[in-house]
Amino acid sequence: MNTAKVLWVTGGGSGMGRATAERAAASGWSVAVGGRRTAQLEEVAAAIESAGGTALVVRLDVTDASGVAAARDAVLDRFGRLDALVLSAGLNMRRRAWADQSLAEFEAVVATNLTGVASVIDAALPSLRASRGRIVCISSIAGWQHAPAAGVAYSASKTAVGSLCRSLNSEEADRGVQACHLCPGDVATDFLDQRPVVPDADARTRMLAPDDIARAAMFVLDSPRTCASTNS
Repeated sequence: MNTAKVLWVTGGGSGMGRATAERAAASGWSVAVGGRRTAQLEEVAAAIESAGGTALVVRLDVTDASGVAAARDAVLDRFGRLDALVLSAGLNMRRRAWADQSLAEFEAVVATNLTGVASVIDAALPSLRASRGRIVCISSIAGWQHAPAAGVAYSASKTAVGSLCRSLNSEEADRGVQACHLCPGDVATDFLDQRPVVPDADARTRMLAPDDIARAAMFVLDSPRTCASTNS
């Protein structure tokens, strides 16, 4: 029977999700690494296991509710428990201003960044209630204040994630569930390639690194309950 705490990371194949999965595993967590790109997920799991950690590959698209439920079941079948979520799956489009966005692309961004987050939380919540678990939604500065370059759909979806976290903290605190809306600025990941003007290598050297966000996420997950940050 698994005795280590169990973390489920979405968007775990690259960037901030991968960095968090690897840092958590190095700290003794068992990690379920979720996402759409199987080859990348398997690479992350292999790196974790070669370093002595425990990892499970869970392929899922967060916009597919039945797939989310199946992924949740796979995590529980393997580990028997779930103690935390780190939700890092995200989407943006090159056409992101009112002048050029398409409604179909707007809906795709919201489906991933907002509805997908709600879907994973909803699927995991019974287990998180049982473990008095924690949720870290890796969001964006665009979810905290107006960031024009982020675009209409992305900004709206990330702002709404803040409301999800506040509702969780309000409604689930008595069951011990805590949520954090983590809002970093620019992070040097391949997500930047979705921008209309892609930052060059020099610009990326001045940005946060994925492991900076991983350290912040793990601070939340590993903090004593009396010290945990909830809406930061």
